Amino acid sequence: MMLALSGKDIASKIAEKIPESIVEATPGYLVVKNEALLKVATFLKDASGLDFDYLNYITAVDYYDHFEIVYMLSSLEHNHSLVIKTRCYDRRNPVLPSVVSLWQGADFQEREIYDLMGISFEGHPNMKRIFLWESFEGHPLRKEFR
Repeated sequence: MMLALSGKDIASKIAEKIPESIVEATPGYLVVKNEALLKVATFLKDASGLDFDYLNYITAVDYYDHFEIVYMLSSLEHNHSLVIKTRCYDRRNPVLPSVVSLWQGADFQEREIYDLMGISFEGHPNMKRIFLWESFEGHPLRKEFR
């Protein structure tokens, strides 16, 4: 069984290397500033003892006033996992950095979030719809979609 690491414990390690990147740290997850997401993700993947080499999933949630994007990371070597989150407050043009360069498994997951929620991932090698046709208007998983 995989050990879920505390966001509070990992936050201190991240804050040493990437100051002011943490928004919130709880026992269950860690919230990072969206502009620091790629740096934090790189640190989590490369830091000795953490080695989060596997991306389990990325998903997004619409909370009316913001989008929350959730990443579950695992280290196969150390048998531990961590949930990190980031938030987008711009509903007209939500953009996050892509993590495809770190985890290839993010490719289709970022495209799915783009297609269904309208969140773009800057630096993604093929940011286009994956389920719906290109001329489809809107993003069906948004709260305001009709």
